[in-house]
Amino acid sequence: MTPDLIQGSTYAADIDNLILGIGILVGVWFLAAEGIFFWLIWKFRAKPDQKSEYLTGKEKHVKRWITIPHALVLVCDVFIVVGAVNVWFNVKQRLPEPDSEIRVIGQQWAWTFQHPGADNELDTADDIFTVDELHVEVDKVYHFRLESRDVLHSFSVPVWRIKQDAIPGRSITGWFEPTVAGEFDVQCTEICGIGHGVMAARVSVEDANTHAQWISTASSATTP
Repeated sequence: MTPDLIQGSTYAADIDNLILGIGILVGVWFLAAEGIFFWLIWKFRAKPDQKSEYLTGKEKHVKRWITIPHALVLVCDVFIVVGAVNVWFNVKQRLPEPDSEIRVIGQQWAWTFQHPGADNELDTADDIFTVDELHVEVDKVYHFRLESRDVLHSFSVPVWRIKQDAIPGRSITGWFEPTVAGEFDVQCTEICGIGHGVMAARVSVEDANTHAQWISTASSATTP
């Protein structure tokens, strides 16, 4: 399976299903509208010895071609709005209790990741700092604190369906729970200057033993 199709977080499927649902609804209405459009062209085409009919647009048999589809579209809109709000609340507003926290810092043109050390507490002496290399444990809930040191950036991990802008002067809290182990892309999806195209990083989603070993090795490497 290609990385773009992998649903690597707990809410990736919710986002994909929402987009798919909207696509299906819009596609059905598009096909219906185009089908009716060409049918009307054929039905009311010019015919020999038949005069055209003047319509004001107020006739009931004519207005129903607008009012009925309009009402049905509004019903579909209600389903879309309810579904979108539910997904938005789950991804952006609901913050489940974290198993760990990380800090993500964007700058021209690299990502700096601050991981907690063996104590699993951020902003303590054993924190681990990496550039363009994020390490997390599979099936654990993470809060991330997203910051920018200079201009607008956008923290994007396609496999998790995450895209969150990093705004200078603000610390934005988000969350994710990776469900698939492996190495995946981290991108900046906000044009942030001449080096925007090379502002890429990798995230390693590891099992518990591998992640604990990485923390031990990284901590030893940074210990004076």
